[in-house]
Amino acid sequence: MKLAFQLAYKNLIGAGLRTWLNVIVLSFSFVMIIFFNGMMDGWNEQAKQDTIAWEYGNGHLLHEKYDPFDPFSLQDGHDKIPPNSEALTPILIRQASIYPNGRMLGVSLKGIEANQTILELPTQVLEESKANIPVIIGKRMAETSKLKKGEEVLLRWRDKNGTFDAAKITIVDIFDNNVGTVDNGQVWVAIDKLWEMTGLDNQATMFIANENYKHKGTQGWVFKSQKELLRSIEEIVASKKIGTFIFYGLLLVIALLAIFDTQVLSIFRRQKEIGTYIALGMTRSQVVGLFTIEGSVYSFFAMIVGCIYGIPLFIYMTKKGIAIPQASQDMGVSIAERIFPVYGIQLILGTILLVVIAATIVSFLPSRKISKMDPVAALKGKLQ
Repeated sequence: MKLAFQLAYKNLIGAGLRTWLNVIVLSFSFVMIIFFNGMMDGWNEQAKQDTIAWEYGNGHLLHEKYDPFDPFSLQDGHDKIPPNSEALTPILIRQASIYPNGRMLGVSLKGIEANQTILELPTQVLEESKANIPVIIGKRMAETSKLKKGEEVLLRWRDKNGTFDAAKITIVDIFDNNVGTVDNGQVWVAIDKLWEMTGLDNQATMFIANENYKHKGTQGWVFKSQKELLRSIEEIVASKKIGTFIFYGLLLVIALLAIFDTQVLSIFRRQKEIGTYIALGMTRSQVVGLFTIEGSVYSFFAMIVGCIYGIPLFIYMTKKGIAIPQASQDMGVSIAERIFPVYGIQLILGTILLVVIAATIVSFLPSRKISKMDPVAALKGKLQ
């Protein structure tokens, strides 16, 4: 085996430019596979951390009649706060409308405890403000409604009897975050103020669980664990990864095709060398193995070359991140302004294994012809 690697190394170095062209193309595929998978893994980790911090907490406890995807379920999807809910932060959700600059915008009016610490929402300002009805909104909501911090706007809502009521609310803070589902069309108010406005005293639509919460089953309420809530993000990232498979799959195929063609040409040009090996006592399988190893050495060269320019690129991207256009951040999925790729050891080792195995297979395929070769014809330079 050692002799085979030595011969393969000498033959590839002796091939000169042809070898290095194949190595560069294969190394580019190697680097791109790691780069795109690292970017997707970075997006996945970042989206999970942001949604946990801003929206999911340690899980959601939902009223059995409340469906987050059905706004009509808000009418009946609420009930009294159950006992022993110290590890839960209640949220009451009501449909409402605001009228900025004469326009009407439908919003979800969400009441939450002003002193809560589970979510990153800056709800403490609601407790500190002296406004009659202080509220906070996100940057996307501020852009949509053209509202600024300190402005007042008319809010209309329904109380527990379905009667319309209206009052001026004051925007006391505009928070910046990467989770559009706590921002777009959302107006946050202190829950005790919302109880007073609607007459739904001590009632909630859902709860945010903290790390101390142990679900034991509560009649009329359904628990969604953090893992269940994060599944949608994982599915989105997985579907995006499938799209990238096509891109770097084509790159890998091009590189492997070059190696395949090189091996076919090498076997054709080195007929006398092959015949000499067989005449000197090497079995056909040993000669096939020699040419297979020679092709697989391309992958090792490619990894060395890829590391030379890939490692500095990965380090730079990990520190600086990849800028994401503003339009992508408004598509309803948690995406930060910059994604920082994650290059795990599993990703790197898996990519190395993929490239080595693929290069070995495409090197073996043309080498099989050697097993059917007549050594006498080979010495004469005539393949059968």
